[in-house]
Amino acid sequence: MNIYVVGGAVRDQLLGRPHADRDYVVVGATPEAMLARGFRPVGKDFPVFLHPQSHEEYALARTERKSGHGYHGFTFHAAPDVTLEDDLARRDLTINAMARAEDGRLIDPYRGQDDLLSKTLRHVGPSFAEDPVRILRLARFAARFTDFTVAPETLDLMRGMVASGEVNHLVAERVWQELAKGLMEDQPSRMFEVLRACGALAQLLPEVDALFGVPQRADYHPEVDTGIHTMMVIDQSARHALPLAGRFAALTHDLGKALTPADILPRHIGHEGRSVELVEVVAARLRVPNDCRDLALLMAQYHGNIHRATDLKASTVVGLLEKTDALRRPDRFRLLLATCRCDYTGRLGWENRPYESPQHLETALAAVNAVAAGEIAAACANKASIPEHIHAARVNAVKLALNEAGNQPE
Repeated sequence: MNIYVVGGAVRDQLLGRPHADRDYVVVGATPEAMLARGFRPVGKDFPVFLHPQSHEEYALARTERKSGHGYHGFTFHAAPDVTLEDDLARRDLTINAMARAEDGRLIDPYRGQDDLLSKTLRHVGPSFAEDPVRILRLARFAARFTDFTVAPETLDLMRGMVASGEVNHLVAERVWQELAKGLMEDQPSRMFEVLRACGALAQLLPEVDALFGVPQRADYHPEVDTGIHTMMVIDQSARHALPLAGRFAALTHDLGKALTPADILPRHIGHEGRSVELVEVVAARLRVPNDCRDLALLMAQYHGNIHRATDLKASTVVGLLEKTDALRRPDRFRLLLATCRCDYTGRLGWENRPYESPQHLETALAAVNAVAAGEIAAACANKASIPEHIHAARVNAVKLALNEAGNQPE
């Protein structure tokens, strides 16, 4: 029995990157031998065991054979005669197909270290084409390793996978899982760049793919279309370390612009409503978590008014706070403001431009929160008029607060 560290831990150690989790492959063992050593079995598709002390996962070396479509369409074979090289051959990229022996020796049969040095994402072998999830994984690695490029032959292979319809067999949960991980990488736009280059974006997220080529407003750089702008926004969301909900909202905030009638371009009148509808479609299709969906809907509907907050009347500002549920959900509202900042600064030359809306709306929110709604309600003889009186008091409070701050428009 020989045990090897494999995959990401080996890759990251060679790159000098932190690596918390380690994966192990056991060569020359049987399930019975693992149980005899105190390992506990987990997993149903192939033999994986938990170490009795560290509880880390140890998998028996295995091979796999395509037996159907999609991620689950494989038959696995694990036996003592499966070699380490056999096991590494089934992996996706050369940089993930290296192993470290217990004595520290590097085993690299597919020249992954060379690809690390040349900063290349390259498939191990033709079996890459059998699993469509690997397209998403490679795109995600492109977003993490921002100075790596995809090998031309690998990109060609991915295009063939898309053309053959293999991508259409991906289940929604797995697509969302990989997209979510990619959005949380250092430069998420590179994930979408790779997906678009191989044609997968049009299959998996046609609503985002449709943004490319759609003009932005007339007074902006003509070379930056709505798709490019969206990519700049999600990279800003990474720069500001937004959580996943903010990054998904950044990705989907302008989806409706792809449906703007050609005769009014480059204006985008009423695109907010169309964006809301498309966010609902995407969230339902990918089974997006509720927190991500809800913030994306708010962003799609209200980012324009938030950008114009300093020009809005006090009554409109109060209405915006009420509609976005800022009083009951202040943390979510602040994340909405942070995402709007990414939209505002996600433009050429605007990366460090001052953005006044968040402070303006924070001032207004503090004024609204200071209104004694309970006392107003208790003083109302006509209970049906309570919401009207509370709203009026909030508007007056906001008007006073913004006047004091010198930010209330006439």
